[in-house]
Amino acid sequence: MFDPTTFIGFHTWLSLIAIVAGFPVASGLLHGHIRPGWTGVFLSTAFATSATGFGFPFNGVLPSHIIGAISLALVGTAGYALYARLLEGRWRRIYAITVMLTFYLLLFVLVAQLFSKVPALRNLAPTQSEPPFAVAEALLFVVFVALTWRAARRFTTYRVLA
Repeated sequence: MFDPTTFIGFHTWLSLIAIVAGFPVASGLLHGHIRPGWTGVFLSTAFATSATGFGFPFNGVLPSHIIGAISLALVGTAGYALYARLLEGRWRRIYAITVMLTFYLLLFVLVAQLFSKVPALRNLAPTQSEPPFAVAEALLFVVFVALTWRAARRFTTYRVLA
């Protein structure tokens, strides 16, 4: 699973790197600044993890494909807002919202994976339709609604940090 020489390992490592990079990126947005290095790592690995998710064998469209497609659209919009529109005008708020939503989706999938892979969590919600799973995902959602709203409100002017 964590062997980067396998496709699933590579996908997993991309996801973990994107999640780690998402914390300083989100923190920056909440404080009105950008960290270019972390931002580049976050956007590129978030895009790559969503794109590689389509490389697994499947029959029909799965929920993971829908989340991956939404994530690709969000990270693409964030990249466009940052690199093509230079965060001018409304693009600054669009950037903040799309970055936070991209980060949320990465964490949403992480929670789902933890409930499917960690024995103690799997015992609490073996089918991921039990209350512990729903509560964990609902709490994550509520937290990210608040954080996304705050980032959109606070990221009106910004400064670049190294």
